[in-house]
Amino acid sequence: MRFPFAPAFRQTLAERCGAFPRRAVAGEGLKRSAVAITLVDAGDGSGETAFLLTRRAPKLRAHAGQWALPGGRMDGGETPTDAALREFHEELGLPLAPNAVLGVLDDYPTRSGYAIVPIVAWLDDVADLVPNPHEVASVHRVRLDEISRPEAVEFLSIPESDRPVIRIQFADSMMHAPTAAMVHQLVELAAGRITRVDELEQPVFAWR
Repeated sequence: MRFPFAPAFRQTLAERCGAFPRRAVAGEGLKRSAVAITLVDAGDGSGETAFLLTRRAPKLRAHAGQWALPGGRMDGGETPTDAALREFHEELGLPLAPNAVLGVLDDYPTRSGYAIVPIVAWLDDVADLVPNPHEVASVHRVRLDEISRPEAVEFLSIPESDRPVIRIQFADSMMHAPTAAMVHQLVELAAGRITRVDELEQPVFAWR
């Protein structure tokens, strides 16, 4: 399936995000955070849509070196959208305007006690990205059409949980939940399907 980086696809996705029956996580004690799933041109001449994925800096205290979406904990008084746009700016050095936001997907509860809110955004020009080296080791563009292939997504069983573990293959790497779960929901929505992902499990190494 194709996802062309073009105004027509942006409009379609905005409409699907606007109609999406979002589910928020209820529960005491969960810390709130937000991430930006930012859609950009794939940059490889294909005309396809990709999203920006970062490799976390190796000296970070938590989840160093892992694949992640730009984002972080919400400050007091912030909305999820405020937090996602602020974190995107802090990590990648480029402001995202509020009108870049297409919508909000389901909260994803993590094993480490967070409820992550995914904010979907559209960015026409990535030329001025300046990754913060204290937080980001590298930035990558992952094409939606490539990870929408059935063989790119795996659901695994593990002895530690009765929930399936999701992982997504891209290039020579694997993306795991929570990132893989939230991205999978976006790709499903882009294809016109509503798929819940809050019961998809993280790998054991991410349970802290």
